[in-house]
Amino acid sequence: MGQDHQDLPKPPPHPWRRFVAMGDSFTEGLDDPEPLNPGGYRGWADRVAEELSVGVPGFAYANLAVRGQLLHEVVETQLGPALTLKPDLVSIQAGGNDLLHPRADPDKLAGILERAVEILRFQGVAVVIFVGPDSGRSTVLGQFRTKIAVYNENLRSIAEQNDAVIADMWAMTELHDPRMWSPDRLHPSSMGHHAVATMVLETLNVPHTLRPNLPKPLPERSWREAREEDLLWAREYLVPYVLRSIRHEPANGGFGAKRPVPAPWDTTPPTSSSPIVEEQRPERIFGNAVPPEGGPA
Repeated sequence: MGQDHQDLPKPPPHPWRRFVAMGDSFTEGLDDPEPLNPGGYRGWADRVAEELSVGVPGFAYANLAVRGQLLHEVVETQLGPALTLKPDLVSIQAGGNDLLHPRADPDKLAGILERAVEILRFQGVAVVIFVGPDSGRSTVLGQFRTKIAVYNENLRSIAEQNDAVIADMWAMTELHDPRMWSPDRLHPSSMGHHAVATMVLETLNVPHTLRPNLPKPLPERSWREAREEDLLWAREYLVPYVLRSIRHEPANGGFGAKRPVPAPWDTTPPTSSSPIVEEQRPERIFGNAVPPEGGPA
């Protein structure tokens, strides 16, 4: 008699054994505090790695993202180290910091990313690239919406030409809820990172245990209230960031990659990030910067 099919080993849920995440503070995980690491952050990539590790013996994960880096810095400082880690799955998220600069050219930025994708695909690595979320017409960052949209369309073309995977945050209407973002409107909250992780796993067609975590609707605000909040946010967060960018001030605050060595997702490998608790951190450096929708127009 043949072996009962129920006794056959269960196939792994996906083909990947080594996942490396590249990017800026969005991929590092700001603002998703890690309870087991005071002053540290979890983020969508850690959440994805946790799910990818289920049922896959020997799975390892590295996160090379560095807060504040521009796209060319991500490619120049992270691509080489990523290749040396011999990954079979790489995510690249970058460009949000660049697009806030008044002279940012989304076509030139896409060209930088395209070369990185081509190198990874030539090595046979599966690549996930992120298109940014919709900043909305009615927010202060609405002025950057066209640049973001042009950059996104370039990335879709790059993905199609190189058989890469698009993680589509522009299509995530749930990110229009302000509770998906931290108070700076520049980084997802824990709820936002959870939603992004869910989207990435579903895009990769990987079974997972994450469940929708949608908040109840907020009470409506008047147009005046929404605009006042936008102007206050711009003064406290956006203007200082743009000024630092124009002055070419150092962006990473001395921080490095939090997981430079591939390891099981629940293992903390040696890190080049400064072991500074939250109260002692220098001024935070912003990353992928797109706010939620504002109040009713």
